[in-house]
Amino acid sequence: MTFEMTDTQVAPPRHIAIVMDGNGRWAKKRFLPRFFGHKAGVDALVRVVQACIDRQVEQLTVFAFSSENWKRPSDEVSGLMGLVLAAVSRYLARMGAMGVQIRIIGDREAVPEKLRKAWNEAEQATAHNQRLILNVAFNYGGRWDIVQACRKAIEAGVPAQELNEARLGEFMAMRHAPDPDLFIRTGGEVRISNFLLWQVAYTEFVFSDCLWPDFSEADLDRAIAAFQERDRRFGGVKAAGAVSAC
Repeated sequence: MTFEMTDTQVAPPRHIAIVMDGNGRWAKKRFLPRFFGHKAGVDALVRVVQACIDRQVEQLTVFAFSSENWKRPSDEVSGLMGLVLAAVSRYLARMGAMGVQIRIIGDREAVPEKLRKAWNEAEQATAHNQRLILNVAFNYGGRWDIVQACRKAIEAGVPAQELNEARLGEFMAMRHAPDPDLFIRTGGEVRISNFLLWQVAYTEFVFSDCLWPDFSEADLDRAIAAFQERDRRFGGVKAAGAVSAC
């Protein structure tokens, strides 16, 4: 199904960011190990990628593994690493056929070499695709992103008097993307969890009780509809004559 916008509709968000939360609880409800929830979460991501393409979304950024997730049990962490390798093997050709360009953002130094090689393969194989850019945040944290950008700016010799928001933005992990228009978090939690702290200054937030493996096209449409109803002023004011509740 292709989603077409009529002349009277508000444009869909160009860039959606998602915290894919609730995989473990989804598995627990079914008396399954947490790994099966993460596996179902990968299948949900593939569905949502296709749904975003159908709705003319240009970029999708998902939080796959945070820099704080290393605190989880070692068997779960190793299972996640293995799952990423399996997902690349299973879905890379399909993503390429769908026109998806894959980009990995995050600190690559701490992850196994096998995983880094798989990421490089995925990025190289899909670099020419333009229908949707899928940014996968793995071993990523918003605070890490800001710190690493500052370090790179210093290493590049940027003078202090020239360092402003735009200049620092050139060193951020998401410098290739516009800031997210819509931020979705599934699983019922209402917090950012150190995701894209720099980039979400004026992003619209939608929190869903749906556990990520159950997240459907209908759930995505509800989030987009909520976004389209928002009054985005970016710190400005409405035009003269408009009524504001603030």
